[in-house]
Amino acid sequence: MKTRIFASLIFLACAVFLTACPQQTSIDQVNGDPARYRGKEILIVGTVTRSFGALGEGAYELNDETGKIWVLTRRGAPTKGARVGAVGRYINGAVWNGRNYGSALQETDNRKIR
Repeated sequence: MKTRIFASLIFLACAVFLTACPQQTSIDQVNGDPARYRGKEILIVGTVTRSFGALGEGAYELNDETGKIWVLTRRGAPTKGARVGAVGRYINGAVWNGRNYGSALQETDNRKIR
């Protein structure tokens, strides 16, 4: 009985964990079909090529070797050259600090990758 309950809890925890993490998407895929990704949470892994920040907010350009996309953040921008996995909602018409970035990712989370 305890084994069944334990197995059920493990299964439930795995199901919640796997549904909470968006699947990795390439910038090329997003640019090729923007309507499919608009407003959805996606994960893009790449290298920061440009980075701007002020007062804990910022924007950084992420290059995943299939293209580049701007990521808008409220957590402070990572430094140029950092390898990052950015999770966020894909948006069109992104504006930060008076500058129009076109398509961008409104970041909800990021992780440094080594």
